[in-house]
Order: sequence, then C-alpha cells, then structure tokens
Amino acid sequence: MSNPTENLSNNSSFFPNVSVIIPIYNGEEDLPNLIDCLRSQTYPKDQVEYLLVNNNSSDQTSQILEKAAADAQQIGINLKALNENQIQSSYAARNQGIRQAIGNILAFTDADCRPIPQWIEELVKPFIDENIGIVVGELAALSGNSLLEKYAERYGVMSQKFLLEHPFLPYGQTANLAIRRSIFHQVGLFRPYLTTGGDADICWRIQQETNWKLTFSPTAIIHHRHRSNFKELRSQWRRYGQSNQYLHELYGVDLMREFTAKEVFYRLGRWVIKDLPRDTVKIIIGQGSPLDLIKMPIDLFSFYARNQGQKMAKLPEKAKAIEWL
Repeated sequence: MSNPTENLSNNSSFFPNVSVIIPIYNGEEDLPNLIDCLRSQTYPKDQVEYLLVNNNSSDQTSQILEKAAADAQQIGINLKALNENQIQSSYAARNQGIRQAIGNILAFTDADCRPIPQWIEELVKPFIDENIGIVVGELAALSGNSLLEKYAERYGVMSQKFLLEHPFLPYGQTANLAIRRSIFHQVGLFRPYLTTGGDADICWRIQQETNWKLTFSPTAIIHHRHRSNFKELRSQWRRYGQSNQYLHELYGVDLMREFTAKEVFYRLGRWVIKDLPRDTVKIIIGQGSPLDLIKMPIDLFSFYARNQGQKMAKLPEKAKAIEWL
C-alpha cells in the first residue's frame, strides 16, 4: 500500500525527511556517546531531525539534552530535547516523539545504542519501494570487556535476524526500526502503558491491518550495549519472558516451553560429555574460543530467566489501550 502524498522517491537522490526518535530514561552515562554517533551521521543535515525524549529522568539527562540541543544548533544539526513526564514508559516517550515529528520516515533507536555513521542512510534506502512500510535494521553487540559482553558479541545475541523468523509474523526491535509516519494514522501509536513487547505489537498491527510490507536492511547497523553482569542479564531475559506473555494475551501466539529439571540435566549432560571435549579440541587447534566452553550454562541461565518472566507476567488491562495521532 502506498501513500501518493508522501512522494518520497522522485529522483535518484533518495533522501526523504527523517525524524529519529529516542526515549531516554536516566541516560547520563550513554548520552555523550550516543550524541556523538548522531552528529556523525552521513545523512543530509537538512533532511533529518533528532528527537530525544526525556522520560522523567532523575539524573543529569535533562541538562545534558539541553546542552546537546544548543551545541547541535551551532553546527546545523536539528536536535531537540522533548519531555514525557506523564507515563513512565519508553513507548509513551516514543509516542511523544511521533506527535512532534515532521519527517515522512520515523526511525527509532535507544540511548544505549551506537549507530554507525551510515545508519540512517542505509535504513531509509528500502523505502524507495512504495510498498515498504517498515524497515528493520541490524543490531550487533557493542564491544566490551566483560565476559557477558564478549559472549553477546561472539554469538550475535542481539541480531534482528532471529526476530524476522518469528513463526507468527516478523518484527524488529525499536532499537533499530523505521516506519512511515503516515502508518501511525492508520493503526494508531504504540500502546503507552505497555512495558515490553511494543515493538512486536506495532509491527504486527501494521502487517495485520494494512498492506504495508516489512523488510530487512542488514547494512543499517547499530551497536547495542549489552549487559555486563548476570543481574542485568537476568533482568533483560525476564523482560523478554514478560513480552512473551503479553503477546500471547494480545495475539494468541505460543508461549515458550516450560523450563524443566529434566531438560536442564539433559543439556548439562550433553555439555559435559559432548560440547566441552569438542570445543576444547577446537580451541587447541585454533578454531574456537574459550567462550565456547561456557556458552551452554549462559544459554540455560537466560532461558530460565525468560521462563520466570513469562510465568510472573500478566498483561495489565490499561496496557491494551492504543493512543492515536
């Protein structure tokens, strides 16, 4: 389905107006690096705006954003600091950005993300096809020093390719996602009280209710800061489990299977008997990494946390509500 009023591809130089929307909650540690990445974008400055939405932060986020907006103006970059103080939710913050956006294409990412310089340029290219309504960019782990950061980088934990293979419908995380602005007039905005799973929800609503198509842009890369300790990793995967439950209640999609002691013993036994000897040999001959030796325990830890999140979750009634432009 195409919208002739958008008229995004009149010539070979395809540079539609883009609004980049980023929710921020207590982002003082991430903001300097994120803003550097935004300033380094190769996309024409006069064709993009950056809307950073402070979601009731209690740290120095507000001051950092105000200074960043003033500094950006001096060098011709359109960076604006917005606020969403009524609802504590990244999706409510994104909705605030959508309301203020003037771009034909809305690109989404997060504070703990580091877009490559060509990110916007690569993310919008598929929109030259007037049937494309959603473009999913790739996520790669940001290099780090901790064990878990190295694990995420080696095994592509954040890759969007896995989400594109979802058995219900493909989707992409809002850490790297672009949607035509006109679509939000058709299907509504993000569910503002939803705390997780809103990225799948918006992609699925669009695909179910319209004829717009979704595609993948593997060269539109964002590096995502991964969790550096097991407490953060458990919280991340519990949130994924909550998302499973919410999407099950909204769409009837299958829940993940039960985490049982039988499976734990089976997988740990296979790890000791088969995986460890095999991976040790690979390391000795220079074809493996020490991380391969501990992949199974970390995978089990994440699987257990996700299962726990799924068990504990119950979709609040108000989280079903959809806001409209």
